[in-house]
Amino acid sequence: MRQEEIIEVLKEKGSFIRTKEDWERFKNFIKDKETPFLVINPERVREKYRLIRENFPEAKIYYAVKANPVKEILEILKEEGSYFDIASIYELDLLLEIGVEPERISFGNTIKKRTHIEYAYKKGVRLFVTDSEEDVKNIAKYAPGSKVFSRILTTGIGADWPLSKKFGAHLDIVVDTLILAKKLGLIPYGVSFHVGSQQRDVGQWDEAIATARFIFNYMRDEEGIELKMLNIGGGLPARYTEPIPEDDLLIKEIRRFVFEDFEDLPEIIIEPGRFLVAEAGIIVSEVVLISKKNYIDPYNWVYLDIGKFGGLIETIDESIKFPIICEREGFPKRVILAGPTCDSMDILYEKSEYYLPEDLKIGDKVFILSTGAYTLTYSSVSFNGFPPLKYYIWEK
Repeated sequence: MRQEEIIEVLKEKGSFIRTKEDWERFKNFIKDKETPFLVINPERVREKYRLIRENFPEAKIYYAVKANPVKEILEILKEEGSYFDIASIYELDLLLEIGVEPERISFGNTIKKRTHIEYAYKKGVRLFVTDSEEDVKNIAKYAPGSKVFSRILTTGIGADWPLSKKFGAHLDIVVDTLILAKKLGLIPYGVSFHVGSQQRDVGQWDEAIATARFIFNYMRDEEGIELKMLNIGGGLPARYTEPIPEDDLLIKEIRRFVFEDFEDLPEIIIEPGRFLVAEAGIIVSEVVLISKKNYIDPYNWVYLDIGKFGGLIETIDESIKFPIICEREGFPKRVILAGPTCDSMDILYEKSEYYLPEDLKIGDKVFILSTGAYTLTYSSVSFNGFPPLKYYIWEK
């Protein structure tokens, strides 16, 4: 691609590289580093955080640490006043190490050991999610008096990376867990949902918020329990290859849904992960091999030095379609992209249409955009002996 085209794509995908000068500085930054690696600009995270805050000022932003737990990102969000959603006590320890107060932390995983509930409680965490009666009993025993919110099961329709089935419960169980929580001395605080990661259908929030309103009314009218908090979860999309709404319009629309259903506004929590950090990252990879499976095969197989096990696991079923560019100019030709490991699963894109220059060469650098989320944390420790994905912090 010509430099002008590269800059246009980078800007379109929300990258932190926006000018020719940025691009030249970026190339100089990476030139002596062995691929593959991830380059992160935490300032882009700050921009995205402020965008949510400006367009939905009533919401408390709880960053989903699992999306990217790099210290530099956590510290910037701490500075901005963010709250944090954790999936484990190991993420809790990361936050406590940089001085985040436990009052700003929610234990947002419905699946947690009793010893981990107790550990989080002793460290000062007082807000826990649940979706089952057994978990409520564990919270009551090991985190007495804590606030509990119950997660509603959603379909995940419209999401590129659905989160249905495993998390959340049907309405009868949601209601029963909240009633049980009160009986056991906990505070039945509210409800939550997650419409699926990389959700591109804004209507899914409308439906889930309406369901939450029903539960609020039922608990108040039938059980005498006043819920105080609505957690609208994550799911805000990042800029990959598929079109998504403009960031500010999407957030304003979700805010409108909340105000339509809740005139008496409860405490609102939003849990962005991918949305905040995806566009803050670029993976730099290298072409390892180019081959055909037979002489009349219309497609070249292009093997990169990063694949599913190096951090791109979200290409399973080609669910997340990362934008991919390279500097070499030439006629674009459709290719099949695969990773370097000895595993037939390690194919990135075979059915999706990806194009690279016809005269692509072994050793050419390939840039995988919007890869700041769920790459470092999905990277395997040493599959086939390959080391985990490295990262570098880049700032202007």
